[in-house]
Amino acid sequence: MKKILIANRGEIAIRVMKTARKMGIKTVAVYSEADRNAPHVRFADESVCIGEAPSNKSYLRGDKIIKEAKKLNVDGIHPGYGFLSENADFAELCEKNDIIFIGPKSKSIKMMGDKLAAKDAVKDYDIPMVPGVDRAVTDPHEAVEIAKEIGFPILIKAAAGGGGKGMRVVEKEKDVKEQMERAISEATSAFGDGSVFVEKYITSPRHIEIQVLADSHGKVLHFFERECSVQRRHQKVVEEAPSSVLTPELRERMGQAAIMVAKSCDYLGAGTVEFLVDSELNFYFLEMNTRLQVEHPVTELISGVDLVEQQINIARGEAITIEQKDLKIKGHALELRVYAEDPLNDFLPSVGNLSTYKIPVGEGIRVDDGFEEGMDIPIYYDPMLSKLITYGKTRDEAIQLMIQAIENYIVVGAMTTLPFGKFVCEHEAFRSGNFDTHFVKNYYTPEKLEDEMKEEAKLAAIIALKIYLEDQKQLRTAII
Repeated sequence: MKKILIANRGEIAIRVMKTARKMGIKTVAVYSEADRNAPHVRFADESVCIGEAPSNKSYLRGDKIIKEAKKLNVDGIHPGYGFLSENADFAELCEKNDIIFIGPKSKSIKMMGDKLAAKDAVKDYDIPMVPGVDRAVTDPHEAVEIAKEIGFPILIKAAAGGGGKGMRVVEKEKDVKEQMERAISEATSAFGDGSVFVEKYITSPRHIEIQVLADSHGKVLHFFERECSVQRRHQKVVEEAPSSVLTPELRERMGQAAIMVAKSCDYLGAGTVEFLVDSELNFYFLEMNTRLQVEHPVTELISGVDLVEQQINIARGEAITIEQKDLKIKGHALELRVYAEDPLNDFLPSVGNLSTYKIPVGEGIRVDDGFEEGMDIPIYYDPMLSKLITYGKTRDEAIQLMIQAIENYIVVGAMTTLPFGKFVCEHEAFRSGNFDTHFVKNYYTPEKLEDEMKEEAKLAAIIALKIYLEDQKQLRTAII
């Protein structure tokens, strides 16, 4: 493989390009008209415009991307995450055009992209499942009967898609009909598929996922877990590896379960198997993400393995040379997704011009980003500016380094989740490891964050005044 096209933008495009460059592989960037001057365009060896700013006219146009790839004699396409990364039709289109799709085969994407099909695929592998039904439900009366059998609260969930869309928690029988109609409507709008299913709602869940790699020679490995329980609107904001609650025995059981999930769909490449873990440390299969995850850097740091390099090698038909027994957890890693969102206003997008943009640097600090000072934040795409990752010998060290890194990350021109990240890292529930996916609901309010920010501003003003007065005193002494 001599040349790959990255069918994505921003930080993940640059992330893939860095590894490709290290491997001596040429890269092609694609960009929309809104991203004409974006850093990922300049970082690549070649670049090509694929359409107007809206993603459905550019980054989601698989036909255009394939056309340009063929023109430029591209050997492989890396989809990153989001956009076309879990689009089975696009993977198939690559296959038909003799271009290597750096990811799983289309059949695996299709199977795991439908949560009901995924449940069906793994049911013969003795993998724990959340109590519920493994088929589509359309009748509210049937949903009520299922709920009575498994017990309230229940979760009504879209069979297709993710990101928290088409998902409703129902506490009482009287609310089933309305919430089911809303879930179906939202799923239809978001995914073009209104199929929903019903399962028991785990009341105090932790969201823990296992990274897997599978080659074409029959080897499947797991690379331990990531804790992803700090979320807003069912979407992750803070991730870490390893989890603070897994025992070595439980880690191994979950790792082996993830391997079996990968085998159930004849998986190829890098993938993530997601689980819910309840307060008794029982785990249940949730879904499989058939792509590279946003939070993959924390796994790379604790394992010492470049996952993108592995993806490319596997796509070239090479065998994984690592053995499971040789993989060890070294240290602790933490990731904050730095979104251009206002944590004081329900995390709504905050677009603007990055008049000041200074990233933190230092040992144990990694920033994966696709922005630079002076850039406008486009309104057309996900509002993530960067991923701020810290690594330490211990969890406490990684957390403390994250707080320092946040303090040294300066963004002027847009509100970001940086203050929220600091709030999380300083909160006793997070520091103790005693938290679940309800962290935001249980502990966070905009008022609490605002109070903290005011207190910090007051302290900063006092320190600045003290420094000023000391400087004046020294100046007077020098004059005398």
